[in-house]
Amino acid sequence: MISKKQEITADFALVIVALVWGVTFLPMAKALQTNGVFTLLFWRFLIASILMVLISLKFIKKIDIKGIKYGLIVGVFLFFGFALQTFALKYTLSSTVAFITGLVVVFVPFLMWAIFKLNIKFHSYLGAIFAAVGLYILCDGDLGFGLGELLSLVCAFAYAFEIILAGYYVKKCEIFIMVTTEFIVVAVLSFICAIIFEGSYLPVLDSAFIWAVGITATFATVFAFFVQNIAQRYTSSVKTALILTLEPVSAGFIGYYFGAEILSTWQIFGAFIILVGILISEIGSYFFETIVNKKRLKR
Repeated sequence: MISKKQEITADFALVIVALVWGVTFLPMAKALQTNGVFTLLFWRFLIASILMVLISLKFIKKIDIKGIKYGLIVGVFLFFGFALQTFALKYTLSSTVAFITGLVVVFVPFLMWAIFKLNIKFHSYLGAIFAAVGLYILCDGDLGFGLGELLSLVCAFAYAFEIILAGYYVKKCEIFIMVTTEFIVVAVLSFICAIIFEGSYLPVLDSAFIWAVGITATFATVFAFFVQNIAQRYTSSVKTALILTLEPVSAGFIGYYFGAEILSTWQIFGAFIILVGILISEIGSYFFETIVNKKRLKR
């Protein structure tokens, strides 16, 4: 039985993850000016895989076949999510990519119902609606139909499946094995695509590449994905997707303050609406649990 303290701690950890991911959008966008999408992803996840293997050696006592199997499945969706998102950064603003990718919060509840037939609580739907409205406002009410926006939308679906499947599998296997396998899958697929589509996996070793790969491999990959997978043992996939909408909020402000990208007062208001959606889900979860516990006590 998961306690409320464990759930709140997991939710707070996901907030940190979302903020870390938001910070990485601008460095990745700058690195893409001189390096290919798959080259960047290959080196990011190769370094992350090596670090994860070294960390795992201390904790793993035996190989978990389930962890490898689940990691392979989740890793494929993770690869498509990252590849599509990184490609999108070539065709539109980093803040726009972040905002549209955040629509994952809308997809997850319905996919959870469609795949696992799980009943989603009303406050989760309400929080998702607020977040979706906030994302629309953040996009200034104009999502467009450009290639960058389309890639971002498909990316959101890929991430939705990654969140749902990770939340389901992480409770059934060794987490170190699963996460390490995910990273290796993304690194291998990125290497293959770099050779096929970019002609080489060797990067342009400029400051933008070193900075982007350094910060994303360590903080945004090893730290963030490991924390996300642990947190999903103690909170729902729907709430995970909702909290991770803070990623486009932080990305938008980073793009505004450090990347000379423009955010209007209306867009800032959209960020506020997203926060309201997260609070509705969090507070709603608390009150729902309280009501359930009171009913149990009366019995």
